[in-house]
Amino acid sequence: MRFDLARLFKPKSIAVVGGGVWCRSVLEQCKKMNYQGALYAVHPKADYVAGIEAAASVLDLPQPPDACFVGVNRHATVDVIANLSAMGAGGAVCFASGFLEAHAEADDGASLQNALLEAAGPMPIIGPNCYGFVNYLDGAPLWPDQHGGQVVESGVAIITQSSNMAINISMQQRGLPIAFMVTAGNQAQIGLAEIGAALLRDPRITALGLHIEGIGDIAAFEALAAEAKAQGKGIAAIKVGRSTQAQTATLSHTASLAGSDAGAEAVLRRLGIARLESLTELLETLKLLHFTGPLSSNKVASMSCSGGEASLMADTGMTRDIVFPELNPAQKAGLRAALGPMVALANPLDYHTYIWGDGPGMGAAFSAMMQGDIAIGCIIVDFPRADRCSQAAWDCVLEAAVLATRSSGKPLALVASVPENIPEDIALRMLVHGILPLCGLPEALCAIEAAAFIGSKIGAQSPPILQGQQPVTSALLSEHRAKSDLSAFGLKVPNGQQVSSLDNILIAAGKIGYPVVLKAMGFAHKSEAGAVKVGIENAAALAAAVQDMQAQTWLIEEMVTGAIAELLVGVVRDPAHGFVLTLAAGGVLTEVLQDRVSLILPVEKDALHSALDQLKIARVLAGYRGKPAANRDAIVAAILAVQDYVIAHCDQVEEVEINPLIVTEKGAVAADALIKIGERDDR
Repeated sequence: MRFDLARLFKPKSIAVVGGGVWCRSVLEQCKKMNYQGALYAVHPKADYVAGIEAAASVLDLPQPPDACFVGVNRHATVDVIANLSAMGAGGAVCFASGFLEAHAEADDGASLQNALLEAAGPMPIIGPNCYGFVNYLDGAPLWPDQHGGQVVESGVAIITQSSNMAINISMQQRGLPIAFMVTAGNQAQIGLAEIGAALLRDPRITALGLHIEGIGDIAAFEALAAEAKAQGKGIAAIKVGRSTQAQTATLSHTASLAGSDAGAEAVLRRLGIARLESLTELLETLKLLHFTGPLSSNKVASMSCSGGEASLMADTGMTRDIVFPELNPAQKAGLRAALGPMVALANPLDYHTYIWGDGPGMGAAFSAMMQGDIAIGCIIVDFPRADRCSQAAWDCVLEAAVLATRSSGKPLALVASVPENIPEDIALRMLVHGILPLCGLPEALCAIEAAAFIGSKIGAQSPPILQGQQPVTSALLSEHRAKSDLSAFGLKVPNGQQVSSLDNILIAAGKIGYPVVLKAMGFAHKSEAGAVKVGIENAAALAAAVQDMQAQTWLIEEMVTGAIAELLVGVVRDPAHGFVLTLAAGGVLTEVLQDRVSLILPVEKDALHSALDQLKIARVLAGYRGKPAANRDAIVAAILAVQDYVIAHCDQVEEVEINPLIVTEKGAVAADALIKIGERDDR
């Protein structure tokens, strides 16, 4: 069910149920923000709450409220929600905890949450176990605590699954206009994605920031991403759950499934949602998205009056997907005219201090730099602290930046190498003049990388993420069976035969042709168990190998020669994110090398080629030190064959792994295969 959040999020009337300190605070915050709508208090015994005359019940209110903050205990919350829904209220924030998120501590948590959902019916509710929201656009806070924001005309929306993190974010002093802050709690009825899509439909909201503990409803996130792309707005997110400790905390805190980090990473990239690692990266990215929207590319022009700053910019850019294009002739001519003969011209540029204080002269230099093939310009500048120093001499930088922006028509940022060296008052002054303040050099480049990534995905369309019903039971297929089943979908496998006696092994080898590979069946990791022998040249060596391997059944196969590299191609069902495809450097050193990239099925050829390029082993695949290149088309065909198998068996398959996929100049052959699938008769 899609819920209409318009009345709840833009209320013309607010009711607060309860009389504790939290409820009084909601009313006080409404007064502090000069909320213009009707304000009601509800308490069964008190005559007044926070100076507002109280009704004994929500049923006694003069009208159904558009929004209601329900700040009573969890059992009473259910009754209040039932009454609000029956009277036609617009929606409610459920403050109380002790529902599904507390199932380990409260035996009735799950049943009480079901009762809450039944009580709400078609009426939207946020939470439970959350602070609610602050609408800074319309001055409407359903919020039981302090917050650091103020009314704005436009800005970004931020949704978190942590109320305390929301408070912390609201206290930022970086010049980021926050239009909406929402805490989703345990998302009993409405999830992050549905809330985000509703907020993005407001033209006053320019971008969306998310703090995600568990993705949950994949289809809802796909709809959210589609909404963002349709409106040309960016989404940036922090996804926690990478560590074992974080996953444990998530399960106990929100009752949402964190799933694998690789799966989450792949889903977010698939949807065009930029993933950040820290709150400061998130804030700077949102600031950039608010100011410029998604960027057209990752190409940057950098300017500073210090060689040290220029070097730091160049080195920091190497850790990010950032490009500093070489200067074109027009740029060089303009820079030489502005800076004279003593300055070495490059990007990043050290323009020295010869023209410091000359606003028009600096503007000419900055304008010249901005004429290149770039998406954004960056001027590194750290302002002196106002309590001990004078900032007057730095006004020339802002003057010059304004001139450069006007002449180029491209976005320009002033970047502080030390985050606090752009104070909030200066940041706000920059924004008034059309200049973007970015606090911290690594954070700035992270924001640019993220905005460029989002921009690259705006027009991209992908098929729906593959999901399927999880089988109740599953079992491993034999290697021979796995290869047979995969070969039916086009995967190239060695010519081989499964046999159970020495005589049959020798006969099979004669038909296959030496050299051959012998494998003892019944071992999950054959190499570690000594259950595989490669390069057997004749019948005598084969007989000796059989005697060394104590097994009931053997697999004998042709020897794949001409290997350029070994790859791993694996697919695993991730309960939280769908089917995760992993491409990696393969063989026995896969775990050691940790050279891998993950995607979400289904994938297309272009995405696979791009993923292969991200591997460190890509240099080997391209032909390293005079060796021939691997057949990339054959590798992609092998991966697509595995995908086709998974799609055809999406309600059965748990895991598929090819390791190694031996890639040669002419092809790609699965030397080993594993399939874990819904249990059925083996043949």
